[in-house]
Parts: sequence; structure tokens; C-alpha cells
Amino acid sequence: MAGASNLDQLDIEDIRARLHAQNGPTYDVPPELLSDNAREAAVLVPLLRIEEAWHILFIRRTHFEGDRHSGQVAFAGGKRDQDDDSLLATALREAEEEVGIAASDIKLLGNINHHHTISEFQVRPYVAVMPWPYTLKPDNVEVARVFTIPLNWLAEESNYRTEQRHHPQSQRPWPVVYYDLYDGEMLWGATARMTLSLIDVLRQ
Repeated sequence: MAGASNLDQLDIEDIRARLHAQNGPTYDVPPELLSDNAREAAVLVPLLRIEEAWHILFIRRTHFEGDRHSGQVAFAGGKRDQDDDSLLATALREAEEEVGIAASDIKLLGNINHHHTISEFQVRPYVAVMPWPYTLKPDNVEVARVFTIPLNWLAEESNYRTEQRHHPQSQRPWPVVYYDLYDGEMLWGATARMTLSLIDVLRQ
């Protein structure tokens, strides 16, 4: 079993076992500012192997004027629809709609605790292994690019920083995570925080 220094040594059963030990939820805003009306959402965090190394699959959303999340690096996912039987169903549906990952092609390993976003969503990230290479079918309206980042690069502390930001309704600063550019892409905010939550779990 791998230690914290090389996550590539983890096998599927290692990852599944470590996902049973959950950290607490994470937040984009001070928790006391959250309302009781948070909407439910879910994302899929796909792990895949490239040259004996774990990678995570990300998307960059298409830019739309007036949409605060457009143009950002993210996981495939979205808000829970009334027809979704569960948050897992939401994550699987969105992953198929946005990038063409069929639910029958992935192996679900577990989830990490939910993340509260500044836009008042409570997001549940589901972690799964997908085959690679894989024929993806990105939605050409919602998704500008699909790409991967090595898990060990994401876990390296020299590749990201935390900046203190102030919410207009709070007197205390709140941390926001920013990664260095990878292949021209900027990972930050909620997706970066969920990525670090996964890494913290896998390091246990």
C-alpha cells in the first residue's frame, strides 16, 4: 500500500478503502453565512491511469456572459433534477450528458463529503475509475475542453497556494485555493478545494 509520497502506488481497493474514512465538509464561504436553502448538486471525479500514473479528468466550461461559473475548470456535474433518484444518479447523468462517459463503463469507488459553494449549492463528489483511452463525446455547447492532470502533481504543495479572501457579509477572511497553470488551465475555487479533499482522504 502506498504512503502519502506517491499516490500512484494506490490500487483500486486502496482508494475504495480510504474513501470510507471521511473528512468534514468544505466551504467556499464562512459556514455561518450559509442559508438553510442550499440546493443539491453532484459531480463525478473520474480517475484513470496513464503510463502507470493516476490522473483526474477535468472539463473547462464554455464561457457565457453573465454566468459566474462559465469558462472555469470543473468536474462534470450539476444540480439535482427532480427525476434523479439520488445524487449519484445526478453525477452519472451529468457525466454522460457533458462528456459522454457511460455509467456502465465506470467503477464507482465512493464519495467524499459535500462542499458548500458560494452560489449556495451543496455538492457531493463521487469518485470513480474509468477506462483509458476512452472515446469522449463532449457537449459542444457546455464544454470547451476535456483534459487530465496527474494526481501526484495535484498533491504537490508547491503547485498550489491559498489566498485569503473576504466575503462582503463577513469580517473574517476565508481561504481560496489556486493551482499553478497546468497545460494552460487554471484550477481554483470549489473544484480545487474538492480535489484537495480527495487528496487528503487518499493520504490517510
